[in-house]
Formats: sequence, structure tokens, C-alpha cells
Amino acid sequence: MIKSFEEAQNWGKEGLEAYVASATAMTKGFQTIATEFADYSRKSFEEGSAVVEKAMSAKSFDKAVEVQQGYAKAASEAYLSELNKIGELYKETAKEAYKPFEANVAKFSGKAPAAK
Repeated sequence: MIKSFEEAQNWGKEGLEAYVASATAMTKGFQTIATEFADYSRKSFEEGSAVVEKAMSAKSFDKAVEVQQGYAKAASEAYLSELNKIGELYKETAKEAYKPFEANVAKFSGKAPAAK
């Protein structure tokens, strides 16, 4: 229960500071994720273009199919790897965004913050 006006002000100030720190962490995390997506897209486009050129210059249809199959396998593996990386980035962003609120949640729930 709030006992004084100063306590209420302090509680509001702590909440605002936690919100700002959380928003900053989210912004930074989303920028990292956007950069990762852009890098992956650029790399994927470059690799796809190189494969098209290689397949078009193949001496036989079998060789062109072989080139395409190799690319398809590598592209799907790279895609799954990228999905895992992006998932980890989202998880880390969520953790960082929650950190500023841990102390306030612990204070009001009566529990100590979890060890890091």
C-alpha cells in the first residue's frame, strides 16, 4: 500500500525509468533483427543469382539440375539456420526488455529477483 505522496512519486518514477529502459532494449533488439534479415536477404539474393548464372552456363541438362538441387539443399539449410538465429534474437530481446521490470515485479510480488 502507498503510504505517502513521495512513495507514489518514487513508484511512478521507477515505473517510467523501467519503461524507458525496456523500450530502449526492444528498439535495439528490433534493429539487430532487421539488420540480420537484411543481411540474410542480400546474401540469399546474391547466392540465387550466382546459381542461375551457373545453371544457365551448364553444358548439360543433368548438370543444370545438379546445380539447382545443390542450391535448393543449401538454401533450405541456410533458411532453417536463419530462423533459429532470428528466434534466438527475439528471445534475447524479450529478456532484455523484461529486465528493467524485474525489480518492480519482485518488490510487489514479495519475491526476490531471479539470479542471473
